Order: sequence, then C-alpha cells, then structure tokens
Amino acid sequence: MAFHTSDLSDALEDRVHILVPMLHDFGGVSRFNGPISTVKCFEDNSLVGAALEEPGQGRVLVIDGGGSLRCALLGDRLAALGAHNGWSGILVYGCIRDSEAIAHTSIGVKAMATHPRKSVKRGVGERDLPVHFGGITFTPGHFVYADPDGVLVSEIAVSLD
Repeated sequence: MAFHTSDLSDALEDRVHILVPMLHDFGGVSRFNGPISTVKCFEDNSLVGAALEEPGQGRVLVIDGGGSLRCALLGDRLAALGAHNGWSGILVYGCIRDSEAIAHTSIGVKAMATHPRKSVKRGVGERDLPVHFGGITFTPGHFVYADPDGVLVSEIAVSLD
C-alpha cells in the first residue's frame, strides 16, 4: 500500500472527507485502507467481537463508541482476531487496552486513548449503519484511507497505482 493521505488529499481535494485529528496509532500496521463496516455501541463491545469474527476481506471496522473514555472497546484478543480474519484496520471513537500487544499485531488500529477497564457485554449496539464523529460520516461501503498523517474517507475506491 504505497499511498499517503497527504497525496490523496492533494489529488482529490473536495472528493474526500478528512477526520479531525483525534485518533492515535496503536496497531502494528500504520498505513491501511479498505471498505467501511461499522459498529455503533456505547461501553459494550459485544458487536465489535461479532464483527471481527467475520471474514474481514480487507475491510476497516469503524467503531463509534460515543467517544467514551471510561472503558476499552478493543483489546489484544479482538485485534488479533481481526488480523487473523483479514480485517485491514480498526478505527475506534473511544478507547482500547492491551496497547503493547496490539502494537505487535498485524492490523491497523487508531483510537482516542487507552484505558485498562474492559467494556460490558450485553449485546447492545447497531451494525453497518452510517456513524458520525470527528466531523465526517462513515458510511458502510465507502472507503477509508489511514496513515500516520490522518484518516480520509471517500465514497469511491481510489486507485493506488
């Protein structure tokens, strides 16, 4: 993946949406892209686990955790599961835990912060609906491009050749 978000931003200008700088890199991969799949949940990561159990097929899981800083929605086991199942990356509008282990996992992970507390598991949340945070809307089937400089969203796949 030889893209750079700065180059994509220059080339596509008003055809991409740029996430407000709010997520930090935690994964073992710092540059990732793919079609969007979403989970909307608040302090309950049940649907996050269910999503990452599916074949990722190069998708990026976008988790709208409501920006909660009170618990983690992703840990080392779920990140490893996502990597094993072919997910390209995970964006978390909330916290992760087990950051040292996640840093050695072959998946892109960006999140707001770390928190040692695990989430509850009540099966509450929604899947594959548009979610909005950081000034942009993440729509399932649109495309995410992420690297150390930021996160872009495009309605169509961008040729990276």
